[in-house]
Amino acid sequence: MKGWQGKIAIVTGASSGIGAGIVEKLVEEGLTVVGLARRVDMMDQLKKKLTEKSGKFYPLECDLSLESNILKCFDYVSKNLGPIHVLINNAGCLTKQNLCDGTTEVWKRVIDVNLLGLCVATREAIKSMKENEIDGQIIHINSITGHWNVRIDDLNIYPATKYAVTSLAQTLRKELSKTKTKIKVTSLSPGLVNTEIFAVGGMTNYADSLVQEQVPALSPRDIADAVTYILSTPPHVNISELIIQPVNEDL
Repeated sequence: MKGWQGKIAIVTGASSGIGAGIVEKLVEEGLTVVGLARRVDMMDQLKKKLTEKSGKFYPLECDLSLESNILKCFDYVSKNLGPIHVLINNAGCLTKQNLCDGTTEVWKRVIDVNLLGLCVATREAIKSMKENEIDGQIIHINSITGHWNVRIDDLNIYPATKYAVTSLAQTLRKELSKTKTKIKVTSLSPGLVNTEIFAVGGMTNYADSLVQEQVPALSPRDIADAVTYILSTPPHVNISELIIQPVNEDL
């Protein structure tokens, strides 16, 4: 990880859960990390926690469903911090509904964050990397639901967006390969992680049942460790897909 010290990494969805865990780990490793999320107050708290670490953390308020917000943040980074070396597309959302009677507005929100926001951020990061001749790293925080259907009700359009993330990572690698661009692209797919995504998505009862039944789950730190593993590989190695599950997970 020494080669990444002082380099700029952008982490979306950085206010809590996996995103906050990744931010903390990368700052510990000496990177300059920019966090994008709506809940800037929570990122400010995280920044205070990281003041004594070797890297730096810059929280920026950003709604990942709005292209204008994303472009504004990337412009700020370019003008005030420098070129981007790493992008962690972590922002994602789900909402408790089904496909039979769900609402278009909710579905669109999930697509805007999980897919379009990811694509816009990726495009802008690659633009910065190419302009500055940087062999950077793009990591999409995907999900096992992007590879098989799990036994969880009311996920509606969420698994479809994650299947799409799997495809987007593959397509992007092929695009970059055609032009001999050495930017790495990884799809990182965790199983169940102990975060607030279910509670925020209106599935509090399900979240509570996971705790009561002591269902195996990963921690955000586990995913952050996987990110550093991906970043620590030599230049000729690309981890295309990495699936991580807790022992005894049966989803």
